[in-house]
Amino acid sequence: MPVLLCEFTQLDVPAAQRVGRVHSVDSMGAVDGPGLRFVVFLQGCLYRCRYCHNPDTWDQRGGEERTVADLIEEMRGYLPYMQATGGGLTATGGEPLLQADFVAGLFEEAHKIGIHTALDTNGFAAPERAAPVLEHTDLVLLDLKQLNPEKHKALTGQENTVTLRFARFASEWGVPLWIRYVVVPGWSDAPEDVEALADFVQSLRGVERVELLPYHLLGKHKWEVLGIRYTLEGVEPPPPETMTRIRKQLTQRGIRVT
Repeated sequence: MPVLLCEFTQLDVPAAQRVGRVHSVDSMGAVDGPGLRFVVFLQGCLYRCRYCHNPDTWDQRGGEERTVADLIEEMRGYLPYMQATGGGLTATGGEPLLQADFVAGLFEEAHKIGIHTALDTNGFAAPERAAPVLEHTDLVLLDLKQLNPEKHKALTGQENTVTLRFARFASEWGVPLWIRYVVVPGWSDAPEDVEALADFVQSLRGVERVELLPYHLLGKHKWEVLGIRYTLEGVEPPPPETMTRIRKQLTQRGIRVT
């Protein structure tokens, strides 16, 4: 079983006063949940996905310290846009559940002013760490990288047992789920990979849709800037016919795909 790191506990600190390490914010995000969203990119991730487009968020000591109250105050200026579009607040990363107590406080304060909350996560967290966050979460955007254990570890550097356990836990909790699946040629596009994804999705409650995300090269330059060797050199984005085949494979199983 992999070791799960986490920050010191802040559950005994009032929600508004909790402190997190934040990489950046996007005040008008349009791809991280419904509507226009205030997106908080948190620092730290234990996955090392070969296609990660935010490797600058891996370091848990990076970013800057921000309080919940500070972020909520910044977000207030964008409330009209969020409310008009059915948007809200999304915590992403990195991996936001590495700072679970901070995210729980952030979502709690957001709910106090009527803001929809979404957690964009790879699910690499023990249920007891995730539970305080899910108490204040309206939607989980769950990244499933690969259902095959060996392929998952080769692709991300971690086992998928923790993520699958989180998925079942979130499903039992009753929070709506959007599953995100990155299609990487040679790594996650085989018919058997898609069938395994369909089998697992159909075992969960509350899955509203599966988002198919084609692999891209937009983050490759960050690896070069950071001096990290990019190990998918030569891998190109999937052709349209691959995306069509995977979409058809899932829809034939009764799964809604976007």
